[in-house]
Amino acid sequence: MHDLRDRFVALFIHGTDASEIAETAFVLPLMFMMLLGIFWFGQAFSLYGAITRAAQEGARAGAAPACSTCTPLTNTVQAQNAATAVKNALIASNLDPNLMQTSSAPTLPTCSGIVSLNCSGNGAACVQLPVQLLTAKQGGGDCGVFVYFQYPFQSYLPFTSLNQQLITLTASAQVRIETR
Repeated sequence: MHDLRDRFVALFIHGTDASEIAETAFVLPLMFMMLLGIFWFGQAFSLYGAITRAAQEGARAGAAPACSTCTPLTNTVQAQNAATAVKNALIASNLDPNLMQTSSAPTLPTCSGIVSLNCSGNGAACVQLPVQLLTAKQGGGDCGVFVYFQYPFQSYLPFTSLNQQLITLTASAQVRIETR
């Protein structure tokens, strides 16, 4: 009888059944937070891709001539074409174009004395043309269109310092102006 009692006590004292529950209770919230972090990082990366595509579409639209036999476009018309293309690309990506911001748009050197700077603030992309492209060689190079805007992103990671933190993603694109 004494052996049975010692064996029963040893089973409960030295048993490992409860340790698995404790380890699971400790690891499960950490795994859940990692999964949430991966999900929200993926959302931010997807949003960044969408706004970068929108900036590229805007720069292409602002740089392209209307047609080969038409008169050259004015800077104002090209800037409007670029801004419209950006808005349309954002709408196609199910994003609100009214959330665009242009608070810290860089000003690029111009190719000619006249530059069209369309940075009207929130709800519109900043379109600059004709500007010297950033990839142009010193002392000359290509003139182009530069499109810039920022878009807000808010993540939800409970129990972290990033919970409901507003992150501003930046999109910019430059395209050489086509003459024909």
